[in-house]
Amino acid sequence: MTPGVEGGPIRTITVLSTGSVRIRPEHGHRNWKPAPLWLLTSREWTDPCPINVYVIEHEAGLVLFDAGQDRRSVTDDDYYPGGLAGLVYRRLAEFSIDEGEDLPTLLRAQGHDPAEVTHVVTSHLHQDHMGCVADVPNAELLVSADEWKAMQARGAEINGYLRRHIEAGGDRWRQIEFEHLDDADIAPFTSGVDLFGDGSMVILPTPGHTTGSLSMLVRSPGFDPVILVGDLTFDAPHFGCDHLPGIGSLGSLRESTTLVEGLAARLPGLAVCATHDPAAAGILHRATDPDHPVE
Repeated sequence: MTPGVEGGPIRTITVLSTGSVRIRPEHGHRNWKPAPLWLLTSREWTDPCPINVYVIEHEAGLVLFDAGQDRRSVTDDDYYPGGLAGLVYRRLAEFSIDEGEDLPTLLRAQGHDPAEVTHVVTSHLHQDHMGCVADVPNAELLVSADEWKAMQARGAEINGYLRRHIEAGGDRWRQIEFEHLDDADIAPFTSGVDLFGDGSMVILPTPGHTTGSLSMLVRSPGFDPVILVGDLTFDAPHFGCDHLPGIGSLGSLRESTTLVEGLAARLPGLAVCATHDPAAAGILHRATDPDHPVE
């Protein structure tokens, strides 16, 4: 957590985790095997990875980056579809969410009322990134227009879009279109969405894992710049084009990774904090409280 910072609009940035997930090793680190092959044949799981939600307290509102995994996904037999799509979901990931790891409980433990969340910036629309949107009933739900289009495409369910759960957000979903920004410090990015118009939280296009995936740059006096990403990486300590995840467009993942690397060159100390990276909590702590690093 960052302490209150004088002169900046961001008061705190913290991370919480709505349970954990085990994935196939090839999911987190791409190899020569095409996704359908390893998805059907892999017998290994990774160690548990977090399902992170980032909580940013800004003077204009309480913002979440991603909304975690719904606990009903491990308690309700009908949460996932049946048939071939259901097989894909069962082969892709194993979730563990204990009592007390639901989003409302975790927010209250941080001193936040879920009803006070004003915005959810959704990296993409897979269920472990937007699963709890119904638990923040007053929040505006931001998603890229390209991602919304992908969710509505034929066959979207087998590609990770559970439309029934996405629609639990009702009419609060807002599709965003990226526009040119006159902000030299986001180079090599040239477009984005400045959430509050003060440069402190800039949403950036980072397609690859899905066609409409996005990330968010967070800047405020008193801590290092932070870029929050969804599934652009599962291992930020080894972030780079030689360590890409195994699901998504290889070309787009490379392009988005190269852009973030360019941004890091422009913003020394840039911390890359991902949704499923076990190192993310320590990375965020060091970025926001550099005098007390995690051992």
